[in-house]
Amino acid sequence: MSECLFCKIVSRTIPAALVYEDELVVAFNDINPQAPTHVLVIPRKHAASIAELQDSDGGLLGHLMLAGNKIAKLKGIADTGYRFVVNTGAHGGQSVFHLHLHVLGGRHLAWPPG
Repeated sequence: MSECLFCKIVSRTIPAALVYEDELVVAFNDINPQAPTHVLVIPRKHAASIAELQDSDGGLLGHLMLAGNKIAKLKGIADTGYRFVVNTGAHGGQSVFHLHLHVLGGRHLAWPPG
């Protein structure tokens, strides 16, 4: 996906200050944070959204969530609480069409979200 912004971050074509990375995912601070802590966790493998995934991708989804937990600990929000968000499609609020998990925290997060 040569035109995908997040694929360019994975390939290091576009620089990003990484918060976390491993063999399956890369994580970096959101450039438009919605909370004091707002990190995006993206799979190295391109998938436009969660809707594109198959049953065989269950391990990747679990890995995204576990990486999010690690990031919450690294960022010091694990004890006070945090939220995971995955937007899917334009009506779901997705603006970059590469699957990504938002890790949000560092303040009280109201429900329902605004």
